[in-house]
Amino acid sequence: MNFCTSRHHGAMRTLLAAGLIGLSALSAAATAAAPAKGGTAVVATIGEPPTLDPMASTADLVGILTQHIFETLYTFDAKWNTTPLLAEKLPDISGDGLTYTIALRQGITFHDGSAMDSADVVASLKRWTETASRGKQAAKLIAGIEAPDAHTVRIVLKQPYAPLTALLAMNNSAAVVMPQEKLAVPLKEFVGTGPYQLKARVPDQYIQLVRFDGYQPRAGEPDGYGGARKQYLDEIRFAPVSNANTRVESAAAGQYDYVDALPVESIDKLKNGRSDPMLLKPFGWPRLVLNTRQGIMSSLPARQAVQRALNEEDMLYAAFGNKDFYALNADLYPKGFPWATELGGKVYNQGDVEGAKKLLDEAGIQDRTLRILTSQQYEFHYKMALVAAEYLKAAGFKVDMQVVDWATLTQRRQDPALWDIFITHSPFLPEPALIDFPSKDAPGWWDTPRRNQVLDAFNQARTPEERTKRWADVQQAVFDEVPFIKVGDFNSLAAKSPALQGVQPAPWPYFWNAWKTAK
Repeated sequence: MNFCTSRHHGAMRTLLAAGLIGLSALSAAATAAAPAKGGTAVVATIGEPPTLDPMASTADLVGILTQHIFETLYTFDAKWNTTPLLAEKLPDISGDGLTYTIALRQGITFHDGSAMDSADVVASLKRWTETASRGKQAAKLIAGIEAPDAHTVRIVLKQPYAPLTALLAMNNSAAVVMPQEKLAVPLKEFVGTGPYQLKARVPDQYIQLVRFDGYQPRAGEPDGYGGARKQYLDEIRFAPVSNANTRVESAAAGQYDYVDALPVESIDKLKNGRSDPMLLKPFGWPRLVLNTRQGIMSSLPARQAVQRALNEEDMLYAAFGNKDFYALNADLYPKGFPWATELGGKVYNQGDVEGAKKLLDEAGIQDRTLRILTSQQYEFHYKMALVAAEYLKAAGFKVDMQVVDWATLTQRRQDPALWDIFITHSPFLPEPALIDFPSKDAPGWWDTPRRNQVLDAFNQARTPEERTKRWADVQQAVFDEVPFIKVGDFNSLAAKSPALQGVQPAPWPYFWNAWKTAK
């Protein structure tokens, strides 16, 4: 049952052909200029990453940076199928769905010069199950991880778990492979197998990656995040630029080779500047995550009051300003994805502050202080938070807005005593289990009998048709129990220099396969 390689191909192809996902050109082959070796690409990011340990964080920023240093057994191709990376091929899965046998590529070298073998992979996967939220999610279902020989790894499950291969492919909270001698917690040495290696990190200034000359790319051509990863650039330098307006101005002035996470309303300014705008449509979905473990949001009536009070249309308009950049949609996937449903309309975009106040009164909730944790580094998060706060105040909540940098937010959200709601976003992912909310260990800590029932049924479903049906049950549980609230669908905007070639719109931009030309 190679679920991730075969399920819903027809639907995904239709989606890609329609241009909805914006990734049909993820291959680096579609440029006129011949690739040239050498040069440095300077990339402006939304800020300083909280860590360079890709297992320790689900933050997109961490995944964007560390995917150049570390690699996983699998990744995703340009059509969002799982494809082997450090594995030789897709796993052989036993008929009962319980045993995954993974053949490893040979001749792979770590940045410290040591050779990768199955002992490194087993040790890395065990650390993943103990450290990463996605790994902890999988660990509950794993009976054992072993190495039959130096080039084979075997994972034995307690019950069928269809998302496993996709979980092993993700680049944040990631099952990266590191030398077993380096697997400290917290990580002290950042040694991977990737095309670039860490040379220097100067906090709040830059993270410098340089070409790893011992890298062994896969054969063939680039294919999304999969296929050959070609090392044209000598160096990639990631520079934190936390202010969104500063990122816009620097992109318009052509100060960086690539600028990530720009407000979509700045697209006209970019068109008249020195960088080329790059729009990914649709990119993903912002959401409010509610703290179900502790504080006011641990009360279901209080969560339902928040859900009833919000006007998501006003939040989206404040954040993006133009309907070309967002869409009203309560369901967790847009139309065109096999996971799309039409279940969320009854609880979405209500703006019913009187009904929300009635829920709070009926529940007898006295202390109505609500701490909203957000960051201006993602400017649209902050704008949505401001609108949400006004509706929640009108519903009788006392809103305490806590605006911090993104690294601080990702740290604070780990402590349930420090917040009630935080705002985040996610790209649309090919496998719903990759979204961080299914994990009980992810901030928000949704853990109820209904949650367990519907997610277990979804994860154990063996056919695409049954999984689609069970996913609808998961979404209905989300709408009823309100562990988080989706705001809508949105597009993302980045910018690149005309001199930087081989880079296409992607949810986690990557710079292997990229090269510089004369401006």
